[in-house]
Amino acid sequence: MTLADLADSWDLIVAGGGVTGAGVFQAAVAAGWRTLLLEQRDFAWGTSSRSSKLVHGGLRYLSQGRLDLMRDSVRERERMLRQAPGLVEPLDFLVPLYAHRPPQRWMMGAALTVYAGLAGRRAHHHHGRDGLLTLEPTLNPEGLRGGYRFTDAQTDDARLVLRLIFDARRAGGSALNYTRLTKVERHGDGRLAGVVARDVESGAERFLGTRVLINATGAWAEALHPCPDGRRLRPLRGSHLILPRRRLPLRFGVTFFHPDDRRAVFLLPWEETILVGTTDIDHLPELNQVVRTSAAEARYLLRILEAYFPHCAITARDCLATMAGVRPILTRGRRAPSREPRDHAVWRRDGVVTVTGGKLTTFRLLARDALRAARPWLPVPRKGSPGGSCAAGSMPVGLPEAIPPALRRRLQGRYGTAVEELTRAATAGDLETIPGTRTIWAEVRHAAAGEQVRHLDDLLLRRVRVGLQLPQGGSACLEAVERLCAPVSNWSPERWQTEKRRYLDLWQQAHALPGGLTG
Repeated sequence: MTLADLADSWDLIVAGGGVTGAGVFQAAVAAGWRTLLLEQRDFAWGTSSRSSKLVHGGLRYLSQGRLDLMRDSVRERERMLRQAPGLVEPLDFLVPLYAHRPPQRWMMGAALTVYAGLAGRRAHHHHGRDGLLTLEPTLNPEGLRGGYRFTDAQTDDARLVLRLIFDARRAGGSALNYTRLTKVERHGDGRLAGVVARDVESGAERFLGTRVLINATGAWAEALHPCPDGRRLRPLRGSHLILPRRRLPLRFGVTFFHPDDRRAVFLLPWEETILVGTTDIDHLPELNQVVRTSAAEARYLLRILEAYFPHCAITARDCLATMAGVRPILTRGRRAPSREPRDHAVWRRDGVVTVTGGKLTTFRLLARDALRAARPWLPVPRKGSPGGSCAAGSMPVGLPEAIPPALRRRLQGRYGTAVEELTRAATAGDLETIPGTRTIWAEVRHAAAGEQVRHLDDLLLRRVRVGLQLPQGGSACLEAVERLCAPVSNWSPERWQTEKRRYLDLWQQAHALPGGLTG
């Protein structure tokens, strides 16, 4: 689908293809509104593919007195675990307790008791020193006094966004990536008339009529619609290091307080890698520039490994990749970045509704509030009240018997009803995993054939995540990717060569370890 294929008018247009925009899009389509989503880059290009992959209740909100935000987050986590098995899965965490370092046992125990109570079940246990080392032998034993084990959840953030968008597209919505909203047009009396949209690569442009525009562009939100109440967007960068799991074979997520500034940091098993994160600093470069991890941030994260896993002797040379995203934080003052609230905000004027802030876990609540704000300009919902979900539903029938149950669950969670299309023509070789990952080759071909891939980085960094999980962005498997995908793409051999060069250059800019770091 291109701009030329779109209808002339819509009930609602959504600007922004991250998790907030995807949640609005899915909920609006479910309500029966004729809805179009426009994203100026690729779906999930920004923070929504570069987050910590956590669906969590936010323990630190308790220390900030934000029991309401913690309650909402815990409830949304539980909802997503029920609705999207295979896409959102439980993840057990350890909180080691060390002598002369925070947190104190009583404080952490009290916080976890509240946390579990909000979920309606006991979900934490205390272990002594030996018990904790039995669970995670790689921990530094010096000064260790025991710790807690509790449960949160994890997702693949980009696949969550894509699941929402493609489910809504199959239900009748339309979504275009690489399409920028360039102008908002109004009638003489101030009512919203529509928008002008431009394909950022072909330059094609057209006017699209709409009753409502929902601005869900995250850190870019004020460029389109400034906040009217004195707050401003403060872009904060969160960076991660990605390690091969063989170098640090963690079974659990582990939460620590950084030895230098006592900020909460973590290590997370993710597929066949370990995420180390995250930082929280002001992002000063222009938002349209490539977002990358700085050398100072990388050193900060390596310091965690040095302090808590000294026997593993991990150095910068062990890192597979880095990953950095920009959080849209609304502020009135200038608090320390980690003390800034993670609330979301909605404001509106004459048919334009802006929603920003918030977090991955609560995307459904952002979508709900944005659509409530838009209701004065929308027709009566055709299918009832919008709520938004990402329900996986029951397992589809007719999948090849060669697919084991764990892989069935994973594929169903990530692709929903499209999983039958993904596996229909799969050979035995297509069901094999790409070495060093949990991705099967059939996922790569499916994405190239039907998930609006315009560039190779769309495929390898967001549709599948092998570009973050393999050395040098998966450069060793690029020829195999071309052989597999060339029959279902419209790229010439020359285009493939151009795309591979472009991808490797982009990976080097955005995901390689910063220069100047040595082992």
